Amino acid sequence: MPTRTDSNATDFVLNVDDEPDNLALLHDALDESGYTVFVATNGETALQRVRQNPPDIVLLDALMPGIDGFEVCRHLKQDAASQHIPVIFMTGLTEAEHVVAAFEAGGTDYITKPIRTSEAVARIASHLKHSRLVTQARSALDAFGQATAAISLTDGRLLWQTPLARRLFGNYFAIDNECIPDSLRDWIHGVDKTAANGGGFVPLNVTQGARRLTVTALYPSGEREWLVLLREESEVQLIEALRHAFKLTQRESEVLYWVSKGKTNRDIGDILGSSPRTVNKHLEHIFIKLGVETRTSAANLAIGKIGNRY
Repeated sequence: MPTRTDSNATDFVLNVDDEPDNLALLHDALDESGYTVFVATNGETALQRVRQNPPDIVLLDALMPGIDGFEVCRHLKQDAASQHIPVIFMTGLTEAEHVVAAFEAGGTDYITKPIRTSEAVARIASHLKHSRLVTQARSALDAFGQATAAISLTDGRLLWQTPLARRLFGNYFAIDNECIPDSLRDWIHGVDKTAANGGGFVPLNVTQGARRLTVTALYPSGEREWLVLLREESEVQLIEALRHAFKLTQRESEVLYWVSKGKTNRDIGDILGSSPRTVNKHLEHIFIKLGVETRTSAANLAIGKIGNRY
């Protein structure tokens, strides 16, 4: 079987079919088009091939003995290591329920038998081009430490996510086999409905103690798919942001943070272990540095800098 270390390897195509004639026909056409092809004659072998050497795209026969193509596709889409791989179904069945089943399983496209090799090669080229663009975008997001993910509206599944997004989703939500919880699913459906009516998007906020996760809808990334951005913030991060923004001392930035939360001097003193008089002295220094004269003006500047996020 070819491997990624082959010097002449280009795009890898996994061709899965229990009919040898179909395998041979497509193998020759793909090989002539410059693809590196490896094959599987059943679902179990296909899943093993993907685990050993993930392909760039999968051509998958829908009906096979044992694990059929629909189940193979579901397995691929439930595994973070393979969920990004485009899957093109091959079937002699054109009934609507089988086409729907292919897409519900996570398929990207389908072609009907008897296979027209020119059509198959053209569809593979098109989906590989799109997949490369998506992979490049995801790699760029990974490199810059962005927490982004794509959510399917059809089945509430995470289609892909950057490593940071995976960590944040795991910290704040119960994710089962890449399926999002009802709260997140209801929110993204609400976003989609609002977008269809021309409205604005309201972020989803989830709080855990002093930490808060904000999930923001960016834009549809495909048909019935949405791209979302995750951002985690904590009191420590926000206090540090105030310190840098206004050139405050650590204690001054803490006082200003709690002022922006509407706390009194006595409240702040209890939180920081200081007297109200000491808190007031810090406030005097804060007013000078911010160029304001009142508590309200200082709070408004702080809120404007970090946002009213809690």
